[in-house]
Amino acid sequence: MADLNVTLEKTLDTLLAEKKYSSVKDILSTMAGEDVAAIIQELPDKSGPLIFRLLPKKIAADAFIEMESDYQETLIRGFSDVELTAILDELYVNEAVDLVEEMPANVVERILSHVDAATRKEINQILQYPENSAGSIMTTEYVSLRLGTTVGQAIQMIRKNGSDKKSFYTCYVTKNRKLLGRLSVKDLLLAKDDDLLIDELMKTNVISVNTHADQEEVAQMFSKYNFMALPVVDKEERMVGIISFDDAIDVLEDETTEDIEIMAGMTPSDTTYLHSSPLNLFKHRIGWLMLLMISATFTGMIISNFENALSTLVVLTAFIPMLMDTGGNSGSQSSVTVIRSISLGELEFSDLMKVIWKEIRTAVLCGIALAVVCFVKIMLVDRLLLGNTDVTVVVALVVCVTMALTVLVAKVIGCTLPLVAKKLGFDPAVMASPFITTIVDAISLLVYFGIAKAVLF
Repeated sequence: MADLNVTLEKTLDTLLAEKKYSSVKDILSTMAGEDVAAIIQELPDKSGPLIFRLLPKKIAADAFIEMESDYQETLIRGFSDVELTAILDELYVNEAVDLVEEMPANVVERILSHVDAATRKEINQILQYPENSAGSIMTTEYVSLRLGTTVGQAIQMIRKNGSDKKSFYTCYVTKNRKLLGRLSVKDLLLAKDDDLLIDELMKTNVISVNTHADQEEVAQMFSKYNFMALPVVDKEERMVGIISFDDAIDVLEDETTEDIEIMAGMTPSDTTYLHSSPLNLFKHRIGWLMLLMISATFTGMIISNFENALSTLVVLTAFIPMLMDTGGNSGSQSSVTVIRSISLGELEFSDLMKVIWKEIRTAVLCGIALAVVCFVKIMLVDRLLLGNTDVTVVVALVVCVTMALTVLVAKVIGCTLPLVAKKLGFDPAVMASPFITTIVDAISLLVYFGIAKAVLF
C-alpha cells in the first residue's frame, strides 16, 4: 500500500504540474476517503487544498474527517464560506463534535456559525457530556419509529430519511422518547405483510447504556454482543442517541494505543508518530525516563551496601544482569496478561487471590525450569568453557535459588499491582513493564545478596 501511495503521489504531482485537473479528479473519485486523506497529507502544502477542491462533495467530506487536526485547520482557514458549509453539511453530528474539540477557539466560532441552529444545539449538547463518556462519542442521528407504525410505513420512512442517519440498519421504537424496542431493516424486509405493525416485530429486550457510562466499557460491549449500534439513554431512560460500530472501534484503538504508550513508559499522545515533532516526542518521553532513572537509584544503593561482599567474591557480579532481566521479564509477563484481562472485563479486584494463586503455581513451574537450565549453563559455560574457577557448585546453587525466588516474587508483584491500581482508580497500564521492572530489580538484588551472604560468607 505504501508503494502504491508513493506512485500515486508522483502521478498526481505530474498531473498537477501539467494542469490536468480533470484527470486528477477522475483518479481520486474512485478512491475511498481514507486513502484520499492519506495521499493529500503527503503532498506539498500548496497541492493539498487544490486537490481537495477537485473532489466530489461526499469523498471530500470523508477525506476531511480522516485528516490530522492541524491539516484540517489549514483547510478550514482556506475555505470560503460556501466550501465550509458544504463540508459541514456532509458531516455527522459526532464527527462535527470531534472537529470542534480539536480546533482553536476562533476556528470553532467560524464552524458553529456555518451550521444550522438544530445542529449547533446538538453539538453543544454532546460537548456538555464528560470526556470519555458514552455521551461524548454518540451521535444523535438514528432511525426512530413510533408504536403503531406499519412495516410499509417504516420502510418508506427509512427510504426518505435514512441517508441522513449515521446508521439505519437498526431502528429503535420509542414513545415520548422512551426506548421501548428495536428491530432491524432485515426484520422489516422479511415481514410477510406491509400492514403488519412493528409492535409485533420489535424485540423488547433492548440493551442500552447511560450517557455517563465509560466509553471503553461501552466499546467492549460491541465485542461481547456483536452490536452494529448501541442506544444511549439519559438518566430518565429517554433515548438521546446511538454509538455506532465504527466509533466503538475508534475508542478501542485509542485506548489500546494509550495503554501501549503507558506500558512503554511514555505519556499518551493524540498525534500520530509521523506528525509528531522531535520536541513533542521528547516531552512525552522525558518525564518517565527521569522518573525511572531516579528510581534506579535504589538499585545502586543496594549494590553499594553489599560492596564489601562483592569485592570478596567478584564472580557474583557477573550474574546480576541475568537475574535482574529474568525478574523483570517475569513480572512484565504477568502484568501484561492481567492488564489485558482487566481491559477486557475478565478480572476484578475480587479475583485477586485467585490470580495470585494461579501466578504462584505458574511461577513455581517457570522457576524450577529456569533454575535447572541456569545451573547447567553456569557449570558448562562459566566454569568449564570459560575456565572461571571461582564459579563453584555452591555459587551456581545460590544463583539458581535466587532466580527461582525472583521469578516467584516478580510474578506475584506483576499480577497484584495492576489490580490494586484499578481498585484505587488508576490506569492499570501505569503498573506495567517499566514500573514493575524497577521494583523487581531491587527485590531480586536483595534476595540475591541475602542468600549469598547467608551461604557464602
